[in-house]
Amino acid sequence: MSAWSFAISKRWFGYLALVVVFAIVCCLLGWWQLNRRAEAWQEIDRVDNNYAAEPLPIADVLPKLTSFSPDQKWKPVTVSGTYLVDEQVLVRNRPFNGQPGFDVIVPLQQDDGSVFIVDRGWVATGDEQDSPDSVPAAPTGEVIVTARIKAGEPTLPGRSAPEGQVATIQLDDLAKLTGAPTYTGAYGLMVTESPGTEVRPAASPKPVRDEGPHLSYALQWFVFALLAFIGLGWALRQEYRVVNADDPEERERAEARRKKDAARTRSDAEIEDALIEDALLDDARR
Repeated sequence: MSAWSFAISKRWFGYLALVVVFAIVCCLLGWWQLNRRAEAWQEIDRVDNNYAAEPLPIADVLPKLTSFSPDQKWKPVTVSGTYLVDEQVLVRNRPFNGQPGFDVIVPLQQDDGSVFIVDRGWVATGDEQDSPDSVPAAPTGEVIVTARIKAGEPTLPGRSAPEGQVATIQLDDLAKLTGAPTYTGAYGLMVTESPGTEVRPAASPKPVRDEGPHLSYALQWFVFALLAFIGLGWALRQEYRVVNADDPEERERAEARRKKDAARTRSDAEIEDALIEDALLDDARR
């Protein structure tokens, strides 16, 4: 019978199956992290290509109210019209530099009657209430707004907001508030408005070019998959030594390992003493 015959058993096949499943899961997680990294780089490319681009009229970028492509994110557009100040709403739970606050949303109605949702910027939560102490007023009359476009946000189930506030920038819901044809493919983060006001909400900061730790996480998951097989091999080798403990060759290898381990733990003085003792024994034998 082979010294390795114990490995051909249901128990070890079960261990192998477990390791294979673990490795597959690790590899899937690794690929998921690589996909997340690819998405992060797509976002970085959009910032690089679109953020500082020359503003274009909104009709050239969004020919229909429902138009929007993810590759258009951060593109600057110009929109002229009149703010519907009575339809202004605040978006809750918008942190900025570690401080809680709100985004100020004001619909802008163009001469053709269509409405474009403008995020004029951020204001802080009040000192004594769950609303801003004050909100800078939007200019009245005809204005020209430059804004960077983004897709609308989804509805958050179970998230509510008091009157005059909303939980997310859900464009279909905001369109119902305006009662007019409204752009539902994208809204805009205001860059400038002309004529402007002396005080305006804080502008949204430029996105950071950061791909995140996805590559290192992916490599870690792939290493975990490899270590699983290395661990299985180590466990198989350990059981081989136990099962074949009576084999003369294995006993010799075990003794060699014991001496090697003992040598690692001995001090220099102990090693020198052992060498002297071995030399004296050799002389005595002669």
